[in-house]
Amino acid sequence: MSISPAPLLEVVDLTRHFPVRNAFGRRTGWIRAVDGVSIAVQPGETLGLVGESGCGKSTLGKTVMGIHTPTSGDIRFAGREIGHLAKRERRAIAKDLQYVYQDPGASLDPRWKVVHSLHEPLKIHTRLSRAERDEQVRAILAAVGLPGAHLDLYPHELSGGQQRRVGLARILTLRPRMVILDEPTSGLDVSVQASVLKLFRSLQETFALTYVFISHDLAVVRAMCARIAVMYLGRIVELGETAGVFEQPRHPYTRSLLAAVPRIGGRRITLDFVLEGEPPNPRDVPSGCRFRTRCPLVQDVCAADEPKLRDVEGRQVACHFA
Repeated sequence: MSISPAPLLEVVDLTRHFPVRNAFGRRTGWIRAVDGVSIAVQPGETLGLVGESGCGKSTLGKTVMGIHTPTSGDIRFAGREIGHLAKRERRAIAKDLQYVYQDPGASLDPRWKVVHSLHEPLKIHTRLSRAERDEQVRAILAAVGLPGAHLDLYPHELSGGQQRRVGLARILTLRPRMVILDEPTSGLDVSVQASVLKLFRSLQETFALTYVFISHDLAVVRAMCARIAVMYLGRIVELGETAGVFEQPRHPYTRSLLAAVPRIGGRRITLDFVLEGEPPNPRDVPSGCRFRTRCPLVQDVCAADEPKLRDVEGRQVACHFA
């Protein structure tokens, strides 16, 4: 009998709440951006994180990364609790856990040439000589499909796709174990998206990477991810293998999301309802099931009891009627 490897990343009952203050600086409430999330990511896999804008998926990624401090809960990376580390301790694991922002150009200093941007993380996190850094930078640049001549360019001289490749090269210089990708193909032409996705796969094989892939583009998630977690209003409502979730979604929210995906040919998910309206304010979360204010299947129990994630035919679903 094979034994599953220990998760590289494990998040347990994680919350991240932001205070709401009035004009006098007094706290008047909380925005519950992430509100009790538990997931585990195995080494070498790609976990997709999807949902509408404002569902908390980017906040979850940034909290795992340490950009936000957890309000409560645990974050374990390679068996070590990292959710509340001091800055100095956090830097020690930064090389193993990296984040790719939605706008890669914003993370590149416009005054620096590409060569400077790629050398910087090596200067901070390693003791390599200049010659050793040069060799590693050129190797990584080639790995992301850019010629050496691009080292002498400034960010504004690069296309959106090239900026993404430079952003990837910048984090890969440290040889991380996990990369959190936040909307990595947004704003790109379809042809450029395809080349970037192909690059992600190639880099994953070459560098043994583990990905958390945050996106609202369900077609991209289906192509890239082995498993998918669907978030709604700060919580995961469905979690399972991507193929199964797309073929037979269990949660009404997942079904409505997938029904909205345009398709040319093939079988379309048939539903007698569509997703309408906007999600409730995360400052004023509905009682019981958070999706009940938009769900056509709602019953009295939905307002009284909040459904927990439970096993339903090989996946986890948070719905009383799944």
